[in-house]
Amino acid sequence: MTPETVRLSALLKTGSSVEIIERKGKGHPDTMADAMAEACSRELCRFYIETAGFVLHHNVDKLLIAAGNSRPAFGGGEIVKPFDVYLAGRATIRTGDLDVPVKEIAQGVVDDFIKSNLHAAPAGLARVYCLVRPGASELVDLFKRASVGEVPLANDTSIGAAYAPLSPTEQLVLATEQFLTSPGSTEVHPERGEDVKVMALRKGDAVHLTIACAMIGRHLENQDHYIAAKRAIEDQVRDLPQARAFDQLHIVVNAADDIKAGAIYLTVSGTSAEAGDDGQTGRGNRVNGLIAPMKPASMEAIAGKNPVNHVGKLYNVVAQRICNQVHAEVEEITAVQCILLSCIGQRIDRPAMVELRLRTRSGEITRGIETAAMEIADRNVECITGLVGEFTAGTVTIF
Repeated sequence: MTPETVRLSALLKTGSSVEIIERKGKGHPDTMADAMAEACSRELCRFYIETAGFVLHHNVDKLLIAAGNSRPAFGGGEIVKPFDVYLAGRATIRTGDLDVPVKEIAQGVVDDFIKSNLHAAPAGLARVYCLVRPGASELVDLFKRASVGEVPLANDTSIGAAYAPLSPTEQLVLATEQFLTSPGSTEVHPERGEDVKVMALRKGDAVHLTIACAMIGRHLENQDHYIAAKRAIEDQVRDLPQARAFDQLHIVVNAADDIKAGAIYLTVSGTSAEAGDDGQTGRGNRVNGLIAPMKPASMEAIAGKNPVNHVGKLYNVVAQRICNQVHAEVEEITAVQCILLSCIGQRIDRPAMVELRLRTRSGEITRGIETAAMEIADRNVECITGLVGEFTAGTVTIF
């Protein structure tokens, strides 16, 4: 990168006494939409590589989950109508003499996700509708450089944004969801569905944690059992190592329950997509796994975009890696934010602007700190084309 494209500034300590953090679990319809869209892109990449030798143009980042209908009950319940998955977007639908089986790929991705991530899902939980069409010619042309070994051109003018490190509140939110939806948790407590949402409000030293967890009726005997299952969630979250950072931790599980009226968060499959909640790509977690409205973030729907030249995807991943590495490798830096701006039609490894906001122990950004931070940014931007292999292998986490 040239010096003209890089801007460094001081990240001042705001001293804010309020923090709001959210995470949607892997069974939440929005996270499911992201996961399915990304898996479709990944499988398309693999098919293209196997048949054409390289990744062909596609963006399958428009996935909608329309909720179905169910009758949950203690000791049982049934799915009345499956939820519908609509996959839209653009893709190369023919390579050489082969038709690309986009519809079959989409169906397989949805089936695999449900089987791998929703431990209580009954058969026939989802129906899949594939609405993918060929891409626009001008965007396909921008894509072609990669097929001949040249650095791809950005397909859009877009922003990547990230920050590091995670605050103790953010670490607690992340750990809470990951624990509750882990196989270890659901094996011991099969009544816990994977549709978990965690919202934290920190006011000063006090943290208020609101947890929504879809409970599975066939693993609960009655309302008393349900209440005990909620209490177990609260007790176990309070025992997490990340929770011990707070002397004042208030936890509420399924806050909308009206126990006296019998109105509780009960499901058949462990996801609200079975009846009450739709899902859509881009409405869930950012690259670092959180939704942090008081921190820098991009509004890009990252999942499902192609990993070759879609800067809306690539720049958010690169920005997060820059932040993580700057914080880890430059001892004097205590916090960092990164903003990357692309320019459509320009090489993806030549961003229009890179802004690094740094906070240091001394409050000063010395020449040595500046050089170290810029070198980390440079090497990550220069290696951006290598992300194709990582995305195809499924080793990049984006939600």
